[in-house]
Amino acid sequence: MKYIILILFLAAFGSILAGYFLETEYSQKLIGFGVCGLFFIVFPLFSYYRWKDKDVKDYMLTKENLDKMREREKKR
Repeated sequence: MKYIILILFLAAFGSILAGYFLETEYSQKLIGFGVCGLFFIVFPLFSYYRWKDKDVKDYMLTKENLDKMREREKKR
């Protein structure tokens, strides 16, 4: 999965660079497709890949988590 994300990232980034450096009539479309590819394909895939095995409750500020943080601070 990470290789697919890397390949898609490089393709989108390459499209953006090609749009900037090539003097063609569709260079703005290359930039646009590259940016859309990053935000609609690469970023969601990356987010899913990084968060698929994690529990969201560990990262929320609940009463239990706040109490754990306070206990850790008291130990220091």
